[in-house]
Amino acid sequence: MIENIAMKKIKLFNKKQQKYTENELITKAQSGCDESFEKLINTYKEYLYKTAFLYVKNEHDALDIYQETVYKAYINISKLRNVNYFKTWITKILINNVNMKNRHYKKFQDEQVEDYIGEIAYSNIEENIDLYDAIDSLEEKYKTPVILQYFHDLSISQIAEIMDSNENTVKSYIRRAKKKLYDILKEEK
Repeated sequence: MIENIAMKKIKLFNKKQQKYTENELITKAQSGCDESFEKLINTYKEYLYKTAFLYVKNEHDALDIYQETVYKAYINISKLRNVNYFKTWITKILINNVNMKNRHYKKFQDEQVEDYIGEIAYSNIEENIDLYDAIDSLEEKYKTPVILQYFHDLSISQIAEIMDSNENTVKSYIRRAKKKLYDILKEEK
């Protein structure tokens, strides 16, 4: 019992140290330290790439969105007001880039863009292809909170911040999305 309490305290201490270090990196990056910014991005690169891939389901497009997100974050890091919201801020940039990519794609869809089929790396995705397709078929306002909550374990308040919405609205979107997903998956069986 005492060992469990000690382990919990150690984990909490390590988490606080990591957050403190991350805040230092952000502050240094804001003052122009490229090395600090690089360390920050290395911390979040997997998270950012996975999020982009969940939206576009294409390795090439996900990499493009990731690179564009890193570029915009680098250019605008000085505009980040609160260092505690870095993850929320960079996620918002990523989602805006996904939306821009989707608008661009739809704009040129008539010009034979449909003929291009990028290679998609299906490792674990094959097992859950029905679920991913169902999520992909949701409206954007339902898709974003589902991805952020269930694939990245963000809290309702973080999701609300990213989406510029009320927390109750986000909860409503998630509840409706789950209902729609249930209906879609039920139909397929």
